[in-house]
Amino acid sequence: MRPLSRRTKIFFIFLVLIIVGYLSARFGRFSEAVPPDFKEARSQGAMIAQDIVNISNEVNADLEKVNQYEKEKNMSEALNLTAALLKRSEEVKTRAQDLSAQLEKMTGALAEIESPEARALALESITDRLALISRLLSYSDYLSNLLTTLSDRFSGMKDSTDVQKIIGQINAEVTAINNFNRQAGQAMDRFDEIVRQK
Repeated sequence: MRPLSRRTKIFFIFLVLIIVGYLSARFGRFSEAVPPDFKEARSQGAMIAQDIVNISNEVNADLEKVNQYEKEKNMSEALNLTAALLKRSEEVKTRAQDLSAQLEKMTGALAEIESPEARALALESITDRLALISRLLSYSDYLSNLLTTLSDRFSGMKDSTDVQKIIGQINAEVTAINNFNRQAGQAMDRFDEIVRQK
């Protein structure tokens, strides 16, 4: 058998490289279609957002107790529990800053996502999480307002019925936080479907 010419060898090597490149792009695309920085920030951000949702739901349950204490005119217990809830609110603020940092990383990596549809869904998820952070700030303000109102009522400085209204506002913020987190997760589920198809 005659040895292959140099030109034929180069042609075969070139052909093998094209086939390997095509197969890598076709079947290994999921890992390359999404930048590693985006994946890491997405994973961390999802965990932080879930922590925020869990804490806000726990606070919401404790607000039921505050409401009950207020109805029973047990202002001391209502005030103590609200002060404890305000500390939890500080924890949520810290987690919100952590989430904001992860969203910044995700935003920085958006341009590297190949699929325009996937990029749009990633942006939608980021937007929902930013809205979640915005509602957290309102939520924290309402908790602070509740503490001030209870403190004023307990000390006899002010006798108002604002407590029910403020608790209603806090509950509305918790509902919005849960909704934005769910929407962000749904957008990322659709993102995953698109990236897997590429």
